[in-house]
Amino acid sequence: MKETRILFDDPHSPLSPGTFLDSLLSRLKTNWMRSVYPFAAVGPGFWAHHSSDIRRCIAPYIKFGNGVKLDKHVWLTIPFIPKSSDPVIVLDDGCLIGRRCMISAQNRVHIERNTVFGPQALVMDHNHEFEDVRLPIVDQGTTDGGTIRIGEGCWIGFGAAIVCGKGELVIGRNSVIGANAVVTRSVPPYSVVTGNPARVVKSFEAEKGSWVMGSSRVTEPGSAK
Repeated sequence: MKETRILFDDPHSPLSPGTFLDSLLSRLKTNWMRSVYPFAAVGPGFWAHHSSDIRRCIAPYIKFGNGVKLDKHVWLTIPFIPKSSDPVIVLDDGCLIGRRCMISAQNRVHIERNTVFGPQALVMDHNHEFEDVRLPIVDQGTTDGGTIRIGEGCWIGFGAAIVCGKGELVIGRNSVIGANAVVTRSVPPYSVVTGNPARVVKSFEAEKGSWVMGSSRVTEPGSAK
């Protein structure tokens, strides 16, 4: 018999571990957001826990594909209203964002289909400016940053941080970002990365048709496919 996994408190599932009230509030929150928020796009099957945090004013710059789910206390934020009307945060079909995750984008964060986030992961395409020692950091604003693209089918582990200081940071498809890893450079497809700074510890080599342990390669920004 096929195993059934429960990753989210899905109000449409009779197996939901959440309480009836919790599920009801989440369903109401989801329907309200779909009706009132002017998202760039929102596909069927979208679901957001009632504690998720998205300001209505940034909704035009967020695009959700089909079946996207946001778990408890997920925070999607855009620090400044973009000059362009193009979406800044894009979550493709089947993306599952775990509890207490934060995605902050001022340029573009694109998460491709069927990518799963464990709890408390961070994705941020910019950083806080700090180089002027005469000013408090809070008064220095943010860096120009870059863009982030996470390829389809990836797994982002508990507490991982993916931060782009400049250029394009790409996580190749079907890669695993280990728990608490700090990723600041691109990662090749079919890789497992761990540590701070993150390093590739296992990768799939197509020529051999097998996984290879012990690799330490991490690509430069924008070079992963």
